[in-house]
Amino acid sequence: MAKVAKKNTLKLKFDSARNLAPAPESKRAAKIDPQYDLFINGKFEKPVSKKYFATINPATEEKLSMIAEANTADVNKAVKSARTAYDKTWKKMPPAERAKYIYRIARMIQERAREFAIIETLDGGKPIRESRDFDVPTAANHFFYYAGWADKLEYAFPNRKTEPLGVAGQIIPWNFPLLMAAWKIAPALACGNTVVLKPAENTSLTALKLAEIIQEADLPPGVVNIITGAGATGAAIVNHADINKIAFTGSTEVGKIIQRAIAGTNKKATLELGGKAANIIFDDAPLDQAVEGVINGIFFNQGHVCCAGSRLYVQESVFAAVVRKLKDRLETLIVGDPMDKNTDIGAINSKAQLDIINKYIKIGQQEGAEMYQSSCAIPKKGFYCRPTIFTNVAQSNRIAQEEIFGPVLAIQSFRTDDEVIEKANNSPYGLSAGVWTDKGSKIFNLTTKLRAGVIWANTFNKFDPTSPFGGYKESGYGREGGLHGLSAYINLIK
Repeated sequence: MAKVAKKNTLKLKFDSARNLAPAPESKRAAKIDPQYDLFINGKFEKPVSKKYFATINPATEEKLSMIAEANTADVNKAVKSARTAYDKTWKKMPPAERAKYIYRIARMIQERAREFAIIETLDGGKPIRESRDFDVPTAANHFFYYAGWADKLEYAFPNRKTEPLGVAGQIIPWNFPLLMAAWKIAPALACGNTVVLKPAENTSLTALKLAEIIQEADLPPGVVNIITGAGATGAAIVNHADINKIAFTGSTEVGKIIQRAIAGTNKKATLELGGKAANIIFDDAPLDQAVEGVINGIFFNQGHVCCAGSRLYVQESVFAAVVRKLKDRLETLIVGDPMDKNTDIGAINSKAQLDIINKYIKIGQQEGAEMYQSSCAIPKKGFYCRPTIFTNVAQSNRIAQEEIFGPVLAIQSFRTDDEVIEKANNSPYGLSAGVWTDKGSKIFNLTTKLRAGVIWANTFNKFDPTSPFGGYKESGYGREGGLHGLSAYINLIK
């Protein structure tokens, strides 16, 4: 009888979590125009292409706005504008004056934080809590941080003279649109460069809202140009002869195309690409804390995170306990309307991405792995996927080797430190990793042997503008954030 009572109590707790009264964020604080043009030379102008495409809300499949599609002629105009601003204004401006503009942008993002959070959630599908508490404040913090460095480059690179590169072509992904724009634009401006930025075609709205702020901040025309479009627009930026630096965040496949395109040119590049992070739990770890870290590591932003902890390695002696706790925790996660403050997991960013995720879930089952999904109901309208975990996974399984970019976790066991190090490093990627243990010596041992650019200990998905971020192997090269983020946008002169 005791066991039955305990089970019923647990079920009651799960049910009550899912039946919380709706707490939707109001859309009234955000203004979305029916159509957006290109931001070139300090003003919005219609594309030469005369083409527009729709951006939709992935939670409802409703059209939000029409976005301009830039062609080669539009890219030429944007690059010319950036070059003129660089030669005549920005590189000649005293660094302390440049800092004032960057600081002003940061403050204006803070002032319009609620609007940015709402639009980020409507356009991208991520829960409003994440947009409000992570994306927007972290984007503002990047501008604050690099505003502080603009007139201190001599201290960042002692005994060396620095000079800006020129015009930076920047291409950002759809998973963190505003934050990625801040990661790219802030250090480029601090170092004296001008920018042509292209957001992802299905999440362009917050970048265009940022263009409004840049305009209101009276940044000199042409210093930042934001042009929208799909892959052809990005290719035109990459191949443009008057671009000095390419900064790209996105898939490994596109990153390889960019590498081939700029080979033999003088263009510098930083590439932040895919990942398949190993999250490792040892038997001496605080298991409840570790489980929360695993949940955050794989289900944050619906798993649309390049550094997501999508491979979980659990020491054999606590494997059963961890899997049980994970399954229990999955049942408490609320999947649904991203605008609801109770929601833990929002909408998948697009139907195309949902199809990819479902394809991998099917592959995992065909490969013989055991699947467990949350029993939660999901909305009939929109693109949603239940949080999913796989056990009985082999190291060679595709779900353990290939990036899924969704709320899907592959779990394996291990016995020794050497075994898990070998398994974790047996991946074409090397972006991030997590280690959960009570022993500092074990943390230091693994951090020196795991081939990953960022390694978290007893936490996961912690970001700060002062800390560099980037990967090894097929996860790209170069670093963004911190002092390392400055070095990508300057030439050092002896």
